[in-house]
Amino acid sequence: MAENTDTRVAVYLDFDNIVISWYDRVHGRNAYGKDRQRIAENPHDPEVLERLRNAMIEVGAIIDYASSFGTLVLTRAYADWSSVVNAEYRSQLVARAVDLVQLFPAAAYAKNGADIRLAVDAVEDMFRLPDLTHVVIVAGDSDYVPLAQRCKRLGRYVIGVGVSGSTAKSLAAACDEFESYDSLPGVKRAVRQEDESGSRRSTRAAARSAKAKTSPADGTGETATVTESSDAPDLPADPQTEATLLLDRALRLGRDRAGGDEWLHSSAVKTQIRRMDPSFSEKALGYRSFSDFLKSRDAIAELEETGHERLVRLRER
Repeated sequence: MAENTDTRVAVYLDFDNIVISWYDRVHGRNAYGKDRQRIAENPHDPEVLERLRNAMIEVGAIIDYASSFGTLVLTRAYADWSSVVNAEYRSQLVARAVDLVQLFPAAAYAKNGADIRLAVDAVEDMFRLPDLTHVVIVAGDSDYVPLAQRCKRLGRYVIGVGVSGSTAKSLAAACDEFESYDSLPGVKRAVRQEDESGSRRSTRAAARSAKAKTSPADGTGETATVTESSDAPDLPADPQTEATLLLDRALRLGRDRAGGDEWLHSSAVKTQIRRMDPSFSEKALGYRSFSDFLKSRDAIAELEETGHERLVRLRER
């Protein structure tokens, strides 16, 4: 993974677009349109909450992917944040230093005008910040084709991100590079939620099973099984587990960005991890060096040291 010290990235998310597209991807064509009124009127209904949870998007996966192109200098998400569907994401986005732009629909069920506001802001930013080199547009509407074309004419490298099956081919063609949200590292494959009661029961059983996580109980290596409940308070994440997930994602992003070259410079991998989580520190985790940290993760990372050069690649399992 090349060190992108001179690349500066701006990210623009049409948040309603990506959330609704993923909801339809999980629950079926036009599912959100059919469920919209029910969600607005009964946001705390158990079945509504379950459907929303099953269609949650992984915000971190999008931001981490964008950071693989260089330093993120601004990240904005456009949506009606008073909507119950979007409100669930506010804490996640704020934690990743994303600016939330509030857009109110002009009338009931009307579009909130995200495409116009986003495009105006993006063009203004390119003139205001001439050192911007990359623009990431997270959306799927063909309305963004003129914006992508204008960004390219102004000398920016344009990356598009959209949900597979819900993205206009013309938008993908207008970008220098386009990536499906479904294929980003850290995104779980969409599983269609069937309407039949038997299938729903199977889905709930699988969800309950997935929530039973095995985590270290103490330093002896023994493990304890902890079953999560939607009513239980959030437990603090284990720093070692979080660090392992960061490394796995950084290696996958680096491999994809390198065009198939599996061996990456360890310094570039560490830079990518720090972009995803600026608080990362191998010393805080108990390791004298980043190489020691990599060696401790030999189940997912293969390290090769030749002289002063240290290379690492993802170990396929």
